[in-house]
Amino acid sequence: MDQKGVTVWFTGMSGAGKTALALRLEEEMRRRGLKVERLDGDIVRQGLTRDLGFSKEDRDKNIERVTFVAKLLTRNGVAVLCSFISPYRAVRDNSRREIGNFVEVFCHASLDTLVERDVKGLYKKALAGEIPNFTGVSDPYEEPLDPEVKIDSGAETIDESLAKIVKKLEELGYIPVALPDEDMVPYTAEEEAAVEARLTALGYL
Repeated sequence: MDQKGVTVWFTGMSGAGKTALALRLEEEMRRRGLKVERLDGDIVRQGLTRDLGFSKEDRDKNIERVTFVAKLLTRNGVAVLCSFISPYRAVRDNSRREIGNFVEVFCHASLDTLVERDVKGLYKKALAGEIPNFTGVSDPYEEPLDPEVKIDSGAETIDESLAKIVKKLEELGYIPVALPDEDMVPYTAEEEAAVEARLTALGYL
């Protein structure tokens, strides 16, 4: 069966887990033999949008260029994983209209969680007024109204979040359903230790 192109658009505030999830989804899709490309802020700003700054106009232009690339790839049967804060609802909705096959994944975490994760201390500086126009603090982040998938990265493990995304993509027909043995939940460390102890007691280890 030919692969059906799709853009999976990860949106959420800085530190909400967008890139980490996109990396895990990329691994899973490649494991299933699918063509996949990943676009995120660091990758794109090295080339495609190197000339742009961080004003609202430049941020919108950044997403506009990403949308154009994602549209071309999606049209040619590639799964495109886009990880961008993309704080403005109207801009994301425009990307959805332009691309067509579009799955929005909203990565949410509380501000307290984001501050706790922020090793660079950017949120603390923004909250202290030292960084202007910081999304979610001094600049708006408009949450999606009806995303295909909502992730709570403060409450879910990355495996739980990934499973939700994969299930939705399977339901929508964008990736093949895994065989039962491929779809098994991995053992926890405690379960592995218990199994190993049992096998040792039986003399197998």
